[in-house]
Order: sequence, then C-alpha cells, then structure tokens
Amino acid sequence: MAALLAFCWGLNWPAIKIVLGEVPPFATRVVGLGGGAVLLFALAAWQRRRLVPPRESWAGIAVAGVLTIAAFNFCTAFAQLNTSTSRAAVLTYTMPTMSALLAWALLGERPGRAGGIAVVLGALGIALLAWPALRGTTGASLRGPLFALGAALAWALGTIVTKKLPPVHDRVVATAWQLALGGACALVATLLAGETWPRSLTPRGALALGYHIAVATAFAYVLWYRLLDSASATVSSLTALAVPVVGVIGAMALVGDRPSGLDWTGFVLVLGAAALVLVRPARLMR
Repeated sequence: MAALLAFCWGLNWPAIKIVLGEVPPFATRVVGLGGGAVLLFALAAWQRRRLVPPRESWAGIAVAGVLTIAAFNFCTAFAQLNTSTSRAAVLTYTMPTMSALLAWALLGERPGRAGGIAVVLGALGIALLAWPALRGTTGASLRGPLFALGAALAWALGTIVTKKLPPVHDRVVATAWQLALGGACALVATLLAGETWPRSLTPRGALALGYHIAVATAFAYVLWYRLLDSASATVSSLTALAVPVVGVIGAMALVGDRPSGLDWTGFVLVLGAAALVLVRPARLMR
C-alpha cells in the first residue's frame, strides 16, 4: 500500500506538467480539485457517511482547504511552469524542515540536534537547486524555486495551524470538503485571471488529467488515510519521502527532465533533511 501510494502521488508531478502544457494553471486546479471532491463525496455517500461535518470541524477544514489544498496546489502549478518538474517536486519536500522550524517558532517545539542538522542540509540543498536560477540575469528565473518553496511553506503552515484546532470527524468527508474549498478558490482565481478551458485536449493531456483526478487525488487520499490507520508512523513518513523520488524518475521518463549532477546533490541534501525530521520522531511514536 505504501509503495502504491508513492507511485500514485509521485507520477502526479509529470502528469500535471503534461496537463499544464494544454490547460491554464487555475483552470487545471478547478477541474482537478473539484473532480476529486466529487469522487470523494460520492464514495462517502455510497458508504453512508455523514456528509456535513460538525461545527467544530469547520475551522480545520477551512485552514486545510485554503493553505494545504488551494495555496499548495496553486504554487506547485506555477512552480512547474517556471522550473523543471524534478526540481519543483524535490523543493516542495522541504516542507518537513519548514514544519520543524515553524513548530519551533509558533508552538515552542525545539527541533533538537537532528532538526538543526536537517535545517543546515535543507538550506544547502535549496542553495544548490536554486543556483542555476541565481546565475540568471533576471529575477524571472527564480520564480520556479520560489513557488516550490511557497508550496512547502503553505503545506507546513497548514499542518502547524491545524495542530491547534479540533480534529475533523471523518477524514474522507473532511478531505472532500477541503478539495471542494480549494476548487472554489481556483474557480475565483480562474475568473479573475480570465482563463478559459481549451476547446479540446490531446489524448495524452486527457489521460494525464484523468489520472490526476481519479488516481492521484481521490484514490490516493483514501489510500493515504488507510495507510495512516494501519501502518506505523515511520512507514507513513518514508512513503512521503518516496514521492519526490518517484516524481523525479517519472519526470525523466515522461516529460524529458534531465537533472544535472548539481541537481542530484541538491535532491540528496533536501530529502536527507526531510528524512531526519520525519523518520526519527516517527520511530519514537511507534
């Protein structure tokens, strides 16, 4: 189950890159997030779950919907439009390191020695991955790395804030509402930006969009929650770390990414930092 989830989410990175070649970014998120919400609501109705969460759950749903879903997905879309898919995928997984820093600043949770080493490794990895953009003559070349780091920050901040809020009553239903809220934000952004849906998609683009909605969004979220309920925290954390690895390999195979030696070094440093943050605390919780 863990390997299947890493495969589903990892291949979503090149799938979205393909879709963005034919569909504007906000419109992509309207259909992707909205379609995933519809499928999860249908699943919840079929399983006779309560579709309206209790009042105390709405704060957490709103925070996750705006930060973890909407802001995260907007930033990853624009990251892929401005840098390589492999670089965007790995930079986004600076999230565990950012989360540790935010937990220290906002919750008073000291990162410890492993956390301190992780921050240093993550910073070095970011510097290496951003170096090609830093050598550019304009600030435009930095947009991709900055959007990827913005996605990581939104994800981390959403995680930290929801720790202070009451837990949601039903993970599947709550995720459906979070996706619906993210889709609504994307719809507003689409209208403001004046984006329009293309008259037709290529078979490759349609297949990638269908994969994104059905497999990487609806199915993968259900799989993730089943994994959280049945596996150790270490397994869940290692699964998250495997996603960008699959994403890099998928980007090389499907969209022609060719990471340089500098990129590979940055990948190792960023994912090593994330492993220090995720796996060590997870072992303590088993």
